[in-house]
Amino acid sequence: MTFAHDTELALAAAAALVNTDPGAGSGEDTLRTREDLVRFLDEQGWFGGRTGGQAELDAVRDLRPPLRRLWGLDEAALVPVLNEILSQAQALPQLVDHDGLGWHIHAVPQDAPLATRMLVEAAMAFIDVVRSGELDRLKICSAEDCDDVVVDLSRNRSRRFCESGCGNRENVRAYRDRQKSP
Repeated sequence: MTFAHDTELALAAAAALVNTDPGAGSGEDTLRTREDLVRFLDEQGWFGGRTGGQAELDAVRDLRPPLRRLWGLDEAALVPVLNEILSQAQALPQLVDHDGLGWHIHAVPQDAPLATRMLVEAAMAFIDVVRSGELDRLKICSAEDCDDVVVDLSRNRSRRFCESGCGNRENVRAYRDRQKSP
């Protein structure tokens, strides 16, 4: 395990949220309806209060561009952004144990607005990445036609492609190119 369990979950959830954005290479927005949001939250294991309303959906959708931006920042630019996120949310990290997850950190209450919880959880995870000197684990998919974000938790830092099948597509493309060569 590269990071604490809650950090890895928060990084994966942030990447999954960013990658629901149609600008992320898929060309299709997979977070359009309140039902899409419920499905996404359940798949990612988000606990705590939810209103289920359109305003909540809009607030979560609005997180995607600022979260995507985090993947492109170097340490010097990232740290003040993370500190501002935590400051605006009045984050107060606390150790908690709920839903069989074991001890982990929450920085805002479970009844805080969903978008606030999601943004702060991502910021806390990014802080662990910065503190560990592991920013190179946050990547953009290497496929030419994709700009999804990637969290590389592989042992040798070799992950290059997103979860959308780009690795398979690129392997097939490389195979076909080799077959064409004399």
